[in-house]
Amino acid sequence: MLAKRMAGLHPYVPGEQPKDRKYIKLNANENPYPPSPKVVEALNAFVAAHPEKLALYPDPDSLSLHAEIAHMLNATGGVLCRTHVQGEVCTPDVQDALPFTVTPDMIYTGNGSDEVLSFVFYAFFDNDRPLVLPTFTYSFYPVYAGFYGVPLEQVSLHADWSLDVQTMLAKAQEYDSSIIFANPNAPTGLGLTRSQVRAMIQQAPKDKVFVVDEAYVDFGGESCIPLLAEFPNLVVVRTFSKSLCGAGMRLGYLVAAPELIQAVTTVKNSLNHFPIDAVSQVAGCAACKDTAYYVQCAKRVAEERDSFAAFLRDKGWNVLPSQTNFIFVQKSGIDGHKAYEHIKNDGILVRHFNTPGIENFLRITIGTPEQMQALRTVMADL
Repeated sequence: MLAKRMAGLHPYVPGEQPKDRKYIKLNANENPYPPSPKVVEALNAFVAAHPEKLALYPDPDSLSLHAEIAHMLNATGGVLCRTHVQGEVCTPDVQDALPFTVTPDMIYTGNGSDEVLSFVFYAFFDNDRPLVLPTFTYSFYPVYAGFYGVPLEQVSLHADWSLDVQTMLAKAQEYDSSIIFANPNAPTGLGLTRSQVRAMIQQAPKDKVFVVDEAYVDFGGESCIPLLAEFPNLVVVRTFSKSLCGAGMRLGYLVAAPELIQAVTTVKNSLNHFPIDAVSQVAGCAACKDTAYYVQCAKRVAEERDSFAAFLRDKGWNVLPSQTNFIFVQKSGIDGHKAYEHIKNDGILVRHFNTPGIENFLRITIGTPEQMQALRTVMADL
């Protein structure tokens, strides 16, 4: 009864979602802090004042949300943890200041960055040439490649877990194809500088889209949004799920030249004309209006990450330098799956991958100081 193409699907496996026990959940790279109180106020006010809007279709183009996202990016430069806050006024750090003004027609939004990525795959990646990406990066990329029939050219990381930029470029030039990777990368947590990405785009095929996934950049990376002034083929994918405390809202977006935004919009309108519901649009707008709150959340996560990483290094763990809201760690002589099970038995979930090459690593999401102290106790003598 099933279509033949079903045989080629290999679904993404998310972090464990417990149902039978209450765990400290540090396995899905969620933000440990709730959304801004102003988001809750906006949602309550919207439902109370306009219940009839729940019975009506929402704005199919999310125009108000696009305007608020653009305003937030201009106020932060795309990196929350380095943004300066005075009262409720945000200004980007000098290294993050944008050389242009992001406008609403440079924004596309969808149901989480996963849906946005799906449309990016459909709009820009052909099935007659391989898409170039690192071997270890966001594991949904191969899922979408299989779904849309896009062949892959996966390039191994260097021994220090950094991207093999030169080999990726050589493969892209060989096949005249696109490149996609997360920056900072997942699950390693390492990131390329903006200058390094600029050099990559300069050498990559000019007539192919170059995609940088910035799901984690707000915690310490360098955003590539400034590079949009130089490269019309650059697409930057971002999300509300991490630094904007909104994984439950399912909001993601991309920033690109208006022509590329229109292409993705065409894909969306060919599948679902109303992708973002009215409630999520209200929540997203309210979050962008209270950027100062999220700046403080990002700073707290980054500080706790560095503190916890130092603790583990003192205990003999190899901790990769992270620019994200998680760390990627392993310890000589310790089996990764057994470590995961030991920590789980003490009521804490971290992420373990059964993937050859990283099977002895744990990916640990940074939680609140109290949650991380509980994990310190469990891992101190592991």
